[in-house]
Amino acid sequence: MDHQALIAELKEKRKSIAQGGGEKRIEAQHAKGKLTARERINLLLDEGSFQEIDAYWTHRHVDFGMDQKRYPGDSVVVGFGKIDGRMVAVYAQDFTVLGGSFSEVQGQKIGKVLDLALDAGVPVIGIMDSVGARIQEGVYSLAAYSELFWRNTQASGVVPQISVMAGPCAGGSVYAPGLTDFVVMTEGVSQMFITGPKVIETVTREKVDIEALGGAAVHSAKSGVAHFVAPDEPAAYQLTRQLLSYLPSNNAEAPPAIPPQDDPWRQDEALNTLVPTDPSEAYDMRAVIERIFDLGSFMPVHERFATTAIVGFARLHGQPVGVIANQPLVRAGVLDIDASDKIARFIRFCDAFNLPLISLIDTPGFMPGVLQEHGGIIRHGAKIVYAYSEATVPKLAVIVRKAYGGAYIVMSSKYIRTDLVYAWPTAEIAVMGADGAVNILYAKDLKGVENPAEARQQFVAEFKEKFSKPYTAAASGHVDDVLIPAETRPRLIAALELLKDKRAQTRPKKHGNIPL
Repeated sequence: MDHQALIAELKEKRKSIAQGGGEKRIEAQHAKGKLTARERINLLLDEGSFQEIDAYWTHRHVDFGMDQKRYPGDSVVVGFGKIDGRMVAVYAQDFTVLGGSFSEVQGQKIGKVLDLALDAGVPVIGIMDSVGARIQEGVYSLAAYSELFWRNTQASGVVPQISVMAGPCAGGSVYAPGLTDFVVMTEGVSQMFITGPKVIETVTREKVDIEALGGAAVHSAKSGVAHFVAPDEPAAYQLTRQLLSYLPSNNAEAPPAIPPQDDPWRQDEALNTLVPTDPSEAYDMRAVIERIFDLGSFMPVHERFATTAIVGFARLHGQPVGVIANQPLVRAGVLDIDASDKIARFIRFCDAFNLPLISLIDTPGFMPGVLQEHGGIIRHGAKIVYAYSEATVPKLAVIVRKAYGGAYIVMSSKYIRTDLVYAWPTAEIAVMGADGAVNILYAKDLKGVENPAEARQQFVAEFKEKFSKPYTAAASGHVDDVLIPAETRPRLIAALELLKDKRAQTRPKKHGNIPL
């Protein structure tokens, strides 16, 4: 064959490979409202930037007629490309090839691209759409999962890992996205579960459909498995691009700053009256966040899950930061089991990837109740204080209103090594609220007076004067300064400038043992 014939042969092979499982299967995929693996990658990455590798790899198995079902590239497309000019590694399961089933070759291909990403220090994005393990390959498929999970674990805290769920993900497959940093689900299209509806009905007699069992609504609001939900595939990929704009490519880089779009000296006077002076009155902490950080920059994470707490990314003077806040609008911003897990995991991600932590505090404490105690609120709540104490990035805190008891301690208090703690005039720092404290401290006094209601009111007023204002805490160094609320933005920006080159020393150890 001459050179032209060889090149023509190569072009034909490329054309065939691009068809995945063939035209009929591509049509079936489109009929479900789903894209093919390569269409998804091209939608995610900058136009023309995708570089595919291992497109010719085929499996070696012959049982169950598998020798007649060999497709170049097998059931996954892998490679690298760019998002907003920054390099990323990517893989997309190809449902048109044997249902995207996870095979020995799929594991080897994804493993190779993960190794490349770790060596190059670039984020990894996986697009999931698979029926699960390839049963025909037996232990080889299961071993491939093991190789993937091991690599997911090695990459954790080294490069960001994002899973985009674009279809089903069942059985052992779910542990791959479960080990990554962020999971993006697509409404009505993606589902995640260990055991499907039929198995559940057989074993437990429970009847449930696939969406109610493992759809986006369930995992974003109830289980907390999904961090983000998109209405469709294009929105999911746009959301992924937005998320990456806050993250460094690896743990040795600073987060990507942008030219400041907002006045660093902006002081929003609405902040001065936004928080009610009545500690029992609710307000929306999102309104506080939106006025302090660069306008329009806040990107919530786990928005539908554990809604008594808020976490997410924002910018201050163009610099990405992690935001942790209580939400008084929902059950007064109390800390429960789910909120504790949500806060702790977000803190640890930010610390791993050099994002400063800014905490806005207004919580009455941990959720009381038998269900919470029996559910392990002690070990779950301990995760928050562990995560804050372990974090070595710059840590700033603003006590907006209530900071009571154990919740005050765990929410970035001064002596778990928060660099600077500020308070607003509405701040209340105490072991508990005034009413509860008076019931304990003045129980005997109230029994011996003629007018207990009047005496009680006086005791409450005295307690509030002493503990329900921030000046006592400031006088003892537990608070570094008391701010007029409108001053918060420029003061936080100045503090971050001070701490930009912070270097914290930690004791040598293999790793800590976080409460689980």
